[in-house]
Amino acid sequence: MSPMRRLPPQVSVRTPSFKGLRPASDASSRSMQGNRSKNTKPELLLRKELRARGLRCRTHVGELPGRPDLVFPTVRATVFCDGDFWHGRNWRRLKHQLARRFNADYWIAKIARNRKRDRSQAAALKRLGWHVVRYWESDIRRSPRAVADRLQETLAIYSAQSLSQGESAN
Repeated sequence: MSPMRRLPPQVSVRTPSFKGLRPASDASSRSMQGNRSKNTKPELLLRKELRARGLRCRTHVGELPGRPDLVFPTVRATVFCDGDFWHGRNWRRLKHQLARRFNADYWIAKIARNRKRDRSQAAALKRLGWHVVRYWESDIRRSPRAVADRLQETLAIYSAQSLSQGESAN
């Protein structure tokens, strides 16, 4: 069987409603609309570092749950470059900060739902036999080289595991 197989379309997940909410300002609204879901700066930094090492991957594979940012099919590894805000890094502290801001109920529910969806998608990928690796955007921005080092080591472990499993099957 090929490393990639077609999956049924993903069920849409309800996110918190914007009904009754308004932007804190026009500037904040424009700022939020400018956020990208793929080909983000941290993702591009990591991909550039990986390419320099000769590591090739697929990007944004829609057939996999969560549409991973990077996919290494030969070792069945997926990589997500998670935004600190959108995926709730230091969630307890962030939640406390959000509680004191404009549209607090919406943002707390939105990020909590993102975190829940991340866990659900990771579980779905693991059930399909994929490894899931996540890195925070601030870690990538701080040192793409260090993150690439860790990822390269992780991929080597996965590769060795798949080789040893292949040998034991023979």
